[in-house]
Amino acid sequence: MSIKKILVVDDELGIRELLRDILIDEGFEIFVAENATEARELKKNKIPDLILLDIWMPDCDGITLLKEWVNEKFMTSPVVMMSGHGTIDTALEATKIGAFDFLEKPITLQKLLKTVNEALKHANNLPKIEINLLNIGKSEVIQDLKKRLDKLISLKTPLLLVGPQGGCAKICAQYLHPKNQPWIDVKDFEVVSNAPADLLDQHRGGSIFLNEISHLTKSQQKGLNLLISKAANYDVRIICATSKSLTQENDVDFDERILNELLPGSLLLPSINEHKEDIPELASSILTMHLTKSDKSEYKVFDVAALNMMRGMNWLGDIEELESFVFNLMQTSLLEKITAEDVKRVSNQFNLLHDKNKTSKRIKGNKDEGLGDIFNKSLRDARDEFERMYFKHHLNQDDQSMAKLSEVSGVERTHLYRKLKQLGIKVK
Repeated sequence: MSIKKILVVDDELGIRELLRDILIDEGFEIFVAENATEARELKKNKIPDLILLDIWMPDCDGITLLKEWVNEKFMTSPVVMMSGHGTIDTALEATKIGAFDFLEKPITLQKLLKTVNEALKHANNLPKIEINLLNIGKSEVIQDLKKRLDKLISLKTPLLLVGPQGGCAKICAQYLHPKNQPWIDVKDFEVVSNAPADLLDQHRGGSIFLNEISHLTKSQQKGLNLLISKAANYDVRIICATSKSLTQENDVDFDERILNELLPGSLLLPSINEHKEDIPELASSILTMHLTKSDKSEYKVFDVAALNMMRGMNWLGDIEELESFVFNLMQTSLLEKITAEDVKRVSNQFNLLHDKNKTSKRIKGNKDEGLGDIFNKSLRDARDEFERMYFKHHLNQDDQSMAKLSEVSGVERTHLYRKLKQLGIKVK
């Protein structure tokens, strides 16, 4: 059994030393911080199993720091607040924000050990840390994506997420999924054709996610059509995703009825290469995620040169490839700090798994040429093509008018005429 690690954060030297000595005697590994800056660094690098956090600190109070960690949606350990008599109400408020419990100063030995042991037991029941939309980046590209998804989050209509293979489609689907409701990422498409009604019944009120629907056979498409038509009866949301055109380069023609249902709720997703400024933070988050799942007591951290090199690389497999890359670095690097040399070494290993012409572009930073279709174009041209397809679909409806198109698309009438002219679409 690995030794549990506890981070003690308090600006009073006497309290830090007292708690450290007591907990070391109990067999724990202890790290101490006197302010929020040190606490952030130790939390990131040491990945403690428990944090004892004082409310009053000179540079940043404990409540603000707790909110920061909770808002990251990447909490890796329970937090126990420590407070003086005058801050009990504040400590109670902290438990509503996300703290496990609080300890009132002066802290008795019995109360300390009881709370620490209960918090560590609670840690075993915490949900697994996963990459999600709230920690894949803070760039303008991701902020815009969140805004678009927020407009869709309250709807129950079927959705089509169009993005690169290995990208953020599943992450976006989970962001749209209602909390504490049934969720399934359908891996075996046969269940869609063989038992669509059972699938809906088992996931009432929740979400059914189908990735890469361009692979669906004719019978599976019939099942998907049934899922979409009956989903409202079960309060289920159908979320589909594809990295390929559904109307071109497929062995099986895609059902036009499904396209007509999915296109109104379709959204073009960015590739990781469109927001490379997020890669250093995302890589560090992925590393933290894997370290929390690992039984190893050692920790790893990237040096700046390694993160900068990864930012300059071209990720043909998008987020999934970055995650595999970081996991390999965690497993194979020899030192605590993962260096640029480690990144070069693993990049060479990954290059062996790809076509030479494609992988040579990874380090050079050239644009991804391997996805084909809409992803061969610039982001602006890809958006124009997608918008052209979207507006043509609605204009081809028998009951469509400019007023209705304006209502459905959310584009004001004056701007809509200008947009259609810009896209080369003639209005009858």
